[in-house]
Amino acid sequence: MSFGMYVSPEQLMKDRADYARKGIARGRSVIVASYATGIAFVGENPSRTLHKVSEIYDRIGFAAVGKYNEFENLRVAGIRYADLRGYSYDRSDVSARGLANAYAQTLGTVFTQESKPYEIEITVAQVGRDAEQDQIYRLTYDGSVSDEPGFVAMGGASDSLATGLRERWTEGMSLAQVLALARELLASAGADKERTLGADQLEVAVLDRRRPRRTFRRLGGALLEALLDPDDVTDDIPTRDDRRPGQHDTLTRTDPNGATGHDGDPAHTNPQLQQPPD
Repeated sequence: MSFGMYVSPEQLMKDRADYARKGIARGRSVIVASYATGIAFVGENPSRTLHKVSEIYDRIGFAAVGKYNEFENLRVAGIRYADLRGYSYDRSDVSARGLANAYAQTLGTVFTQESKPYEIEITVAQVGRDAEQDQIYRLTYDGSVSDEPGFVAMGGASDSLATGLRERWTEGMSLAQVLALARELLASAGADKERTLGADQLEVAVLDRRRPRRTFRRLGGALLEALLDPDDVTDDIPTRDDRRPGQHDTLTRTDPNGATGHDGDPAHTNPQLQQPPD
């Protein structure tokens, strides 16, 4: 009678963690940082349709790095979790902490029980009525959750990005200052240290606490170029929500060209998120 090769639990978990970290390292980085009137999401992403940053609910945003189809599944499940909780109870009962707990359970279960872990890192952020109430949670491939004060960096260059943010980010920075810092750090994290990232190579969104209800807004085009231009710096972005009442962020997005790979796989399945008490 033959037996399979024995692998200790410690070695098995180490191998899974190494596998997940290698997958995440192949993805482009994302920076999430607070500024004077909200929270900014800045990622290197030339695609206009395969988003790494999205809206989850009124005051909650989502950012991820790694394998696209895996974090897209979690984003969709997060929107459904938030909609169901807001409908069943009250919109104010939907919180980034509750969503982070649900994501942590899913990631932890996949890491320990499935044949391969998710190759992703996630940030869930909620903008408060003032800067002291802002919440930023980072979730890793094994379901670990950390409360990040002020900023977080994810992706293959997260260590160098976090070091730069610790040295140069300060509380109360303007949006233009945060975008300029994030742009510089993301550019220096690539193989070409002298490169410059243009507005068309960045995916930028904000949670603007000045907006009445739905605080999420994508920045692009002339507005983003103006914010990135050091000679024409302005923080006067419109606060009006120009979307129709009841219009929600699209649940699913597909690449018409069928792009695959990290940060580019089409979604396939929708994992079910549990709903633990906050």
